[in-house]
Amino acid sequence: MKYELQKTDILSKARAGKMTTAHGEILTPIFMPVGTAATVKAVHQRELVNDIKAQIILGNTYHLYLRPGLDIMERAGGLHKFNGWSGPILTDSGGYQVFSLKDIRKISEEGVKFQSHIDGSRHLFTPESVMDIQRVIGADIIMAFDECAPYPCDYTYAQKSMEMTHRWLTRCINRFDSTEGRYGFEQTLFPIVQGSTYKDLRIKSAEFVAEQNCDGNAIGGLAVGEPAEKMYETIEYVNDILPKDKPRYLMGVGTPENILEAIALGIDMFDCVMPTRNARNGMLFTTQGIINIRNEKWKDDFSPIDETLGGYASTFYSRAYLRHLVKCDEILAAQIASVHNLTFYLWLVGQAREHILAGDFLTWKNAMVKQTMQRL
Repeated sequence: MKYELQKTDILSKARAGKMTTAHGEILTPIFMPVGTAATVKAVHQRELVNDIKAQIILGNTYHLYLRPGLDIMERAGGLHKFNGWSGPILTDSGGYQVFSLKDIRKISEEGVKFQSHIDGSRHLFTPESVMDIQRVIGADIIMAFDECAPYPCDYTYAQKSMEMTHRWLTRCINRFDSTEGRYGFEQTLFPIVQGSTYKDLRIKSAEFVAEQNCDGNAIGGLAVGEPAEKMYETIEYVNDILPKDKPRYLMGVGTPENILEAIALGIDMFDCVMPTRNARNGMLFTTQGIINIRNEKWKDDFSPIDETLGGYASTFYSRAYLRHLVKCDEILAAQIASVHNLTFYLWLVGQAREHILAGDFLTWKNAMVKQTMQRL
């Protein structure tokens, strides 16, 4: 993978860049729709391309390992062939999913033993096996295996967790460097900065990660309950350490405001389930603000969901019609709302990129945070 830093904003640390992978280019800053089980929920691949204009999507190592399983994945020719997505794919390591199974998993130096949430079967993830699994899945960008410390946690736990994550990273890199991809194209490994909200630990972790000289780097363990101000503070001093000539990925974030503020702090890549999960619950993100489509006020609003945004789902269907579908629990409601919200997220980061290149990002960002986060 190659990364070209094209422009840095004068009044902030916002960056515009270009990543080149075996499956295409990615213009940053970018938001990556989450396709946990080989699909972005309720969204066709053609909608990802034509309406949402996604440039890269995510797959989830934990879920794909359990279902459909590595045998099916390899026989299909990897995730690209299995789900029909021809663009770049990133797979997370499964670390966060295993972390969330706190009642049915056990963490040790070896790795993590866990029970499947599907059938209770027992499994072991190690740094080495997670590299092997992601090789079989065949993503363009694969993530190192890490422990995502809970928030809040005491300093001693955070320190021990971070140090083990670093040892795991060394094992990930050794395994990654000693193996090759299964499907004839190169893959890239991103390590993950941890350390909870403790500044000295985050700095130490960022320095260790930077020393590994990988093609890109990620910041994990944020947006897990800490105040937004603490998240932004952590991003700022970590980004002061991470290499400027490599992409920076903030994992699992977040709201439009979170994304805009993190772009201003020098983040290039984002993912989050929020646009699709909230869509299924009737919350729409629009260019003018946030809509709870279940509210009575939209009952006879026959205007498009978001005429300014463009795209088929956002302009063809009315707010009144979408509200009707939601109230009737029609499956189509989840489809329309999901396509709309993802279209908005990709539009937002695309606009951010344009304003970075134009030189007026900070002014635009401050206005857009207020506009897109207001309740309509």
